[in-house]
Amino acid sequence: MLPERMVVRYGSRARMNEGASFSGPPTPEFASVHPASDLYSTMKNSGIVHDQINYYRARAGEYDEWFYRQGRFDHGEELNKRWFDQVTDVVRALDVFAPTGDVLEFACGTGLWTERLVQHATSLTAVDAAPEMLTINQERVANECVRYLQSDIFAWQPDQLYDVAYFSFWLSHVPPERFADFWDLVRHCLKPGGRVFFVDSLYEPTTTANNHTLLGKESTLQDRKLNDGSTYRIVKVYHEAKSLSARLAELGWQPTIKQTANYFLYGSAQRAES
Repeated sequence: MLPERMVVRYGSRARMNEGASFSGPPTPEFASVHPASDLYSTMKNSGIVHDQINYYRARAGEYDEWFYRQGRFDHGEELNKRWFDQVTDVVRALDVFAPTGDVLEFACGTGLWTERLVQHATSLTAVDAAPEMLTINQERVANECVRYLQSDIFAWQPDQLYDVAYFSFWLSHVPPERFADFWDLVRHCLKPGGRVFFVDSLYEPTTTANNHTLLGKESTLQDRKLNDGSTYRIVKVYHEAKSLSARLAELGWQPTIKQTANYFLYGSAQRAES
């Protein structure tokens, strides 16, 4: 079963999401961050990343249906139970990791994991490109220790250092050619001895909606539909523990990465000491 806190929070969130809209300006309480360099600006304006941001803006009001196996993501009692059991495994691993101190959350989304992080963190900076996601997150978490920043992550640079960097279901959306640059950004966000924890999806057809067709494990792009039938193409790179560990070691990290039986890849990393 899911941790009770996450289930209870979803019940209230689903009601607040009714009628959520893609259009509309960023809410004024979120600090907007502008590109730090021409390199990141170029990336921000590339078609696939732009489409990906638009997809998550449009999806904000229905995002939690994926996590809670509702609507198009309901795959039946047996598979749903398998999903929730494996979510619980990941939650337990995060709690053992204990993301304490000053925590940074990349791609914070609707707050499904933000509300878990605030149980450990002294302060939390939550970054996302979609103001619609940030609005839902802020309403769900309602915690004064959280600072929200609206920015394309490829355009963002930290204004402080953190003890922990966390990201869930984000690494798979980093284009392969930006993988090393992203991890360099993570490195620049951390204090000496800082730690990283991340969660992502394994390649498994029942992890996604029943009207999605995966393009193949080796593809770095996937097509995604919303409830209204609109379709977006996004970056989706399905990592595996062994190959991801090797890649991070090449970049100077010491990773510990695990996989659940079907759905999730998760792990931690620290910089290797020279």
